[in-house]
Amino acid sequence: MTARGWFVSFEGIDGSGKSTQARHLAERLRAAGRGVVLTREPGGSQGAEEIRKLVLEGDTDRWSPETELLLFTAARRDHLERVIEPALVDGKIVICDRFADSTRMYQGLARDDLRDKVDALHDLMIGREPDLTILIDMDPGRGLERALSRGGPEARFENFGAGLQSRMRQGFLDLAAEHPERFIVIDGNRPVETVAADVAACVEDRLG
Repeated sequence: MTARGWFVSFEGIDGSGKSTQARHLAERLRAAGRGVVLTREPGGSQGAEEIRKLVLEGDTDRWSPETELLLFTAARRDHLERVIEPALVDGKIVICDRFADSTRMYQGLARDDLRDKVDALHDLMIGREPDLTILIDMDPGRGLERALSRGGPEARFENFGAGLQSRMRQGFLDLAAEHPERFIVIDGNRPVETVAADVAACVEDRLG
């Protein structure tokens, strides 16, 4: 826990249920009297939401991996300046649906081998990690089925298919093993309420 606020991110493959779990956690903490900001990436601020439309809609080959990396970093910088940092300074708990780990996976691993560039740009322009990252682990096939069932215009990465989902799942697990002090892995292949209870228990333990 930081001296100011507390920053929690949720990560996982598409369709893992992380957005639902982020919302459940925010509702639970608010009910307990905590000040909470629930946000998402890409997006979360006006400028970042505009960039979100650029990167999540359209053809799968609309942008090169390098251009995607720059766009996501620009969105994250605006989000950090206008939403995340002010909330932390105000002593609030920030719950973010995706953060830099998603860029490490989608641009650093899936789209091309750009992990070194992702990390270098993150260090230069963002310079912070969440206090806690909750990885909702999900069977890739089940996650893809869920993601595709949502439909809508923001399906660009889902359209990369099952192979991407499998690589992303393993990549997230490897990342969690790389940073065990920050990550908690939760089995998402269970009822929503069961997963939410496990998430809440982990967070309350960290918050004390």
